[in-house]
Amino acid sequence: MDGFGIHSSIWTMDWTPQAAEHAVAEAVRYNFDFIEIAVLNPKRIDAVHSRRLLEKAQLQAVGSLGLPEGCWLSRDTDKGVAFLKAALDCCAAMGAKALSGVTYGGIGEKSGVPPTVQELDNVARGLAEAAAYAAQLGLLLGVEPVNRYESHLINTGWQGVAMIEKVGAKNLFLHLDTYHMNIEEKGAGNGIIAAREHLRYIHLSESDRGTPGAGTCDWDEIFATLKAIGFKGGLAMESFINMPPELAYGLAVWRPVAESREEVIGQGLPFLRGKARQYGLIDQ
Repeated sequence: MDGFGIHSSIWTMDWTPQAAEHAVAEAVRYNFDFIEIAVLNPKRIDAVHSRRLLEKAQLQAVGSLGLPEGCWLSRDTDKGVAFLKAALDCCAAMGAKALSGVTYGGIGEKSGVPPTVQELDNVARGLAEAAAYAAQLGLLLGVEPVNRYESHLINTGWQGVAMIEKVGAKNLFLHLDTYHMNIEEKGAGNGIIAAREHLRYIHLSESDRGTPGAGTCDWDEIFATLKAIGFKGGLAMESFINMPPELAYGLAVWRPVAESREEVIGQGLPFLRGKARQYGLIDQ
């Protein structure tokens, strides 16, 4: 995945045919190269309809998720792999290039103690099986570190790299997120450098998940470091406006992070595009 994209959450987290038509039309209107589709319930998604929409719009796609409780790889690896395979089938049917996100666990998965060797071994086994299945479908599989309040398993770029190298699958890649990095990394640039060999995708999210440019993320450091490592992957704008209760709980979103999606896109998108152009990461 490459170019400039946006997470479907800005419009919807429930990828129904009607929601898909609206989101794809809006992504085209704002001249995005790709859309990241939340694959939270893969068996409910009309993949054939989505593929037709994406092909007609000439829009690339990547799927993303966090595993539901009961399918967390650390606790029930077999159920987790089965869910990942269903999500990968859905992504392949839609014509997406990859599945990424918290593919190793759940959003809000915390044991109360650091991860055990057994938990990490379970995660590695599950990711290995899922990556092998993804490879058969011609897909990439991403691993997104998230902050300590959302998971106890993988919080930093170097932890993500350690898991990817533990698994050893060639189609596994690291997916960073500036919101999580702002909490966990010792400087966003250091996190990007630590991830450089495996980094293929990054969420551009503000420090409060709201409007990019209106928070405390050091965007010059972020874009300058991406340029310095020769980053060629996907740049995905992400902000959460309308969250279903189960996701809002896991993400700890208790108040609106912006006045409206119009504010986030109208102010945040020109800001991020301007930075990406300034540092030579996009041409337009």
